[in-house]
Amino acid sequence: MGRFCEHRIGRLPAIIFFLVICSYFCSSIWSDIGLSIRAAGAAAAGKPNIVLILADDMGYGDVHALNPASSIPTPHLDSLAASGMTFTDAHSPSAVCTPTRYGVLTGRYCWRTKLKRGVLGGYSPPLIDKDRKTVATLMKQGGYVTGAVGKWHLGMNLPRKKGKDGKAAWNGDPGIDFAGKIEDSPVARGFDSYFGVSASLDMAPYVYVENDRFAVLPTLQQKARPFPDFIRDGPRSKDFVIDSVLDKLTERAVSFVSEKSKGNKPFFLYFPLTAPHKPTTPHPRFKGKTKLGPYGDFMVQVDWTVGQVLKAVKDSGVEQNTVVIFTSDNGSYMYRYDDANKEDHVANSRVQGYQAKHHRANGPFRGTKADVWEAGHHVPFFVRWPGKVKAASKCTEPITHTDLLATCAAIAGVKYGKNVGEDSASLVPMFSDVNAKRGAMVINHSAAGMFAIRDGNWKLVLGNGSGGRQQPRGKAFGKPYQLFDLSKDIGETKNVAEANADVVERLTKEFKKIHEGDRSVGR
Repeated sequence: MGRFCEHRIGRLPAIIFFLVICSYFCSSIWSDIGLSIRAAGAAAAGKPNIVLILADDMGYGDVHALNPASSIPTPHLDSLAASGMTFTDAHSPSAVCTPTRYGVLTGRYCWRTKLKRGVLGGYSPPLIDKDRKTVATLMKQGGYVTGAVGKWHLGMNLPRKKGKDGKAAWNGDPGIDFAGKIEDSPVARGFDSYFGVSASLDMAPYVYVENDRFAVLPTLQQKARPFPDFIRDGPRSKDFVIDSVLDKLTERAVSFVSEKSKGNKPFFLYFPLTAPHKPTTPHPRFKGKTKLGPYGDFMVQVDWTVGQVLKAVKDSGVEQNTVVIFTSDNGSYMYRYDDANKEDHVANSRVQGYQAKHHRANGPFRGTKADVWEAGHHVPFFVRWPGKVKAASKCTEPITHTDLLATCAAIAGVKYGKNVGEDSASLVPMFSDVNAKRGAMVINHSAAGMFAIRDGNWKLVLGNGSGGRQQPRGKAFGKPYQLFDLSKDIGETKNVAEANADVVERLTKEFKKIHEGDRSVGR
């Protein structure tokens, strides 16, 4: 009996080792089976998930795939370009934040609203009317679970303290009751859930919003700081750490993808980032990743953020049934200096630009964020849809962000009426035919309210300057107008209006028709 026990005990380590190995492989197999089941369930639903990522102030030249001369590594964005379609002539409808976001969510040009120039503040009331359908409401109509994570910047009705009328300076505190309920937050505009910030990261209040409440009450007063740590003063909660905000938002976006991938409904995620918009504050772990100072390092973090979302999609087993769209709300705020003696943006420098030989944040384009010139609104735009969009394909048709509503609705098989998406054309035909046409001219709008209209290679600026930050700023509808042939002059260096008076006259009439009408895309 003793020898029997001794024999059996001696074999125990080998048995235990065998069982551990079996357990490991079984768990791995069941994990793979689980992913396959979830992917099959999503595919069976017949509708792909949609992830829409909107960078904040990223220029066309900030992405290595679009600007090989750039020293900023963007491997995850490059992978999107390699595995999907690059729209090389994509435009934000506005050269600044709020109006572009309005266009993205409503499929309608923002200049059709009361906001004719500039942007909203952190305490502003809602810009989207209660009865206006958004891309989120259409997705819900199509059976999608909808979520938004990130920068809203479209206004909310924040709760007021008793006796306060809410009138205050653009970025001042009009007596907010931070313990109260927020009316008309993103969850009142079609999203099932929301987590993020009310406006840009340089605008108070510095408090996270979750659904229709402030997540944590502010107990601190944030002091104003100059560029590159540009930030205004205002109330801040202890959990709101400026250089950790993007990480927090990324964590929430990844969680949304992971959780909703397990459900029996397709999901729609709108992920508007807070970067590389000011404050130019990359997380400490990204500092020094480039030789281009905080802005270059911040771009590395933005690319990493995109990579985390792509990884979540893959790890959740839904990569083959998920459409990923990436773009930016306008061009970069970093100037290009053609003067070799100008100082570059480096660590702790207040200089907002680079010598052209060191970095072109807006690629070959003229101007900067806020301008009606190309740098203000000619942005990166990638679409990945396995099995539907050819890898490494390119489309040269001029498009704009208002097209995202019609595109998402088409992907989801959702129909809508004539009073929805008035300026939105579906990009889906271009996914299989890069020569497909949008069918309507594109309108661009500067921060100061200057317009431009595109027809093929012709671009007419209905004003005599940038309409934004770059000199000369000029005036909207000020003469002489500016006409550029972008096929020959992408840098907008030569105004050919005088030699092409017939083109100026024709495009002026076309603009007037669109501007005075209710819609630009026929239905």
